[in-house]
Amino acid sequence: MADPSAVGPPRPPVLPLWPLFLMFGLTPLWWAAGVFYLGWPLLGVLLFALMATRGRVPLPPASAFWLVFLGLVVLSAIRLPSPAAMLTFGLRLAFYVTALIVCAYVYSAARERADATPVLAPLCGFWLGLVLLGWLGVLAPRLSMATPMELLLPGGVAGNPFIRDMVHLHTAEYNPRSLNPIYRPAAPFAYTNNYGSAYALTLPCVVAFVMLRGRGLFRALLLISLPLSLPPAFLTLNRGMFLSLGVGLAFLGVRATLRGNLRVAASMLGVTVLGGLVMLFIPITDMIDQRVSASDTNTDRMSLYLEVLRRVGESPLLGFGAPVTVDTVTAQAPIGTQGQLWMVLFSHGIPALVCFLGWFVAAFVICSKASSPAGQWLSVVPLIGLVQTPFYGLVNQNLTAAFFAAGFALALTGRERALTRWRLARPWRTGPTVVARARVVAAGGKS
Repeated sequence: MADPSAVGPPRPPVLPLWPLFLMFGLTPLWWAAGVFYLGWPLLGVLLFALMATRGRVPLPPASAFWLVFLGLVVLSAIRLPSPAAMLTFGLRLAFYVTALIVCAYVYSAARERADATPVLAPLCGFWLGLVLLGWLGVLAPRLSMATPMELLLPGGVAGNPFIRDMVHLHTAEYNPRSLNPIYRPAAPFAYTNNYGSAYALTLPCVVAFVMLRGRGLFRALLLISLPLSLPPAFLTLNRGMFLSLGVGLAFLGVRATLRGNLRVAASMLGVTVLGGLVMLFIPITDMIDQRVSASDTNTDRMSLYLEVLRRVGESPLLGFGAPVTVDTVTAQAPIGTQGQLWMVLFSHGIPALVCFLGWFVAAFVICSKASSPAGQWLSVVPLIGLVQTPFYGLVNQNLTAAFFAAGFALALTGRERALTRWRLARPWRTGPTVVARARVVAAGGKS
């Protein structure tokens, strides 16, 4: 008879994936209801409740950076100019917390499954929602209407410009006063820059899923969506999207070349060729030049950046709690809203910025150790997010998407390294047992 004392505690139940599908896969529904922004942290609470109920959920590597960052954000609340600013401050803080919750949930869910690929499916569902709503922005760019959430909010809250942008439905950004407006897809986001940011962050995840999943209807749907996604993405005219994707693909290409990884090189070449074909039919360069020449965005951005650098010396440790509206060259605009780097620096101070960037750097360094083609594609997501920080605000669902991808990539990298160590320690052992035992090691069990 086995010794009962030798039996370890029972393994906790596997974290379900339906909450992730609820959060990410139903994006078009949340957008149409006007709760895409305000309801996002509530879905994060659901994930946290499931983890708390189950217990024994490990924090992913690099979480220390983010926990310190959250503490500094909370402390910076003492610098808020008025109690009324607590509403938007609380919403931003909720997005920061939700990102870590999703990362921990995905990290744990991926580690405890023999086949972790289904864990990535909800984020791919989010991608399909982007493609669908992006085409709605192309075909119906003037569509705009009040949402149920907008009608339910008190007048004082709904009248806040920051909140109204989140709950009012529109499919594209354009200048209604222009005789020849440029329509730039934005849905499900309030701003088209957020769409471009989300596209760049999720594209590597879709390619990774296709590599991990050898067959199936969902995989076929994702393959079809890749070329279909390019027109609405390109029509956003987001220079930051092109830059961040370009840096990510360049890193991927250099690494694949140095290591002789033909599969990664071929997949990257395929994505690049698709983009080149679309540019034959859509004059992206000319449209970007036309937009830049007809606006003062570069001048306004530079004046805001300089104003942040000028003022940060007044409160370098905790910042000012939130952006502050000032006069720019052409209009009034809030300091700290033209890029996440500047928002964190101005609102929460220099130490908070170091921790914020530190998480992205640490996640990138750890994930870049991945050996599989899918893991290598996922490893560029933190790099893409890092490149976007000076230009795009990430206090939204995009931050959560980046943490989702990083959580999965960290689990995948840990599993690959555990499998390598197992094989090196037991070179005579091969077969499915090795993979199963390595999974146990990656999840924190005994070998």
